[in-house]
Amino acid sequence: MKICSLASGSKGNCLYLETGDTRVLIDAGLSLRETLLRMEGCGIDPAGIHAVLVTHEHIDHIRSAGSFARKFKVPVLASHLLRRKAEKYLSKAQVIEFESGSAIIFRSSRIDPFPITHDSCDPVGFVIESPEGRCGSATDLGVVTRLVAEKLRGCRFLNLESNHDPEMLMNGPYPWDLKQRIKSRHGHLSNEESLELLHDLAHEGLEALVMAHLSEVNNHPDHVIRSTESFLRDQNVCAPHIVIGDQFRASRVVEI
Repeated sequence: MKICSLASGSKGNCLYLETGDTRVLIDAGLSLRETLLRMEGCGIDPAGIHAVLVTHEHIDHIRSAGSFARKFKVPVLASHLLRRKAEKYLSKAQVIEFESGSAIIFRSSRIDPFPITHDSCDPVGFVIESPEGRCGSATDLGVVTRLVAEKLRGCRFLNLESNHDPEMLMNGPYPWDLKQRIKSRHGHLSNEESLELLHDLAHEGLEALVMAHLSEVNNHPDHVIRSTESFLRDQNVCAPHIVIGDQFRASRVVEI
């Protein structure tokens, strides 16, 4: 199993995941040129990708999904509602539609898109199961529902949102309506909410963890890494490799 956070943040999101015989991108929110540059820098062959999975239609998640799919002749996996909403991005690309809450089989993997809360059309997280185990991804969600926590249990790898520090957000420069949106049930998870979710998900088989979608204004990578490492030490259940998703550079490829 291999993981690489190619980009994570409000300007673009893209996660590379290789598990079993399946290699996918979860979201493609950078330009196609930048996506290919970052993949090349990480030694990832774009021609080896089998599909692009799209969580929702916001441009920082879908910008190059269609152009990547067309260039490399691979499908985009998206819900029917998302496909209709984002037709201009997915035009002439092959689209495999799924229904949120219903798993599909793709190659040797079982891909389970589950509903999350965000101010977008039919947003989902993903659990991908292969012979190598379970991988889970949940970003851009305003609240952790019981379903989200249940779906993400037992994963070897997790990609979890840790968007903002509440104090930095409330004391920061954003206008009040944007602060309220971010804090709402349809916004983004705070660092504390992310660790509360991790409390439910930590188990001895968790081997890698990406803390994702950090705000450039209302958060700081050093704070997230310190609080996450401290939390995991106190839990004393697992010691996963921790990656802080970065907006401007890809992480190294993590193999577990």
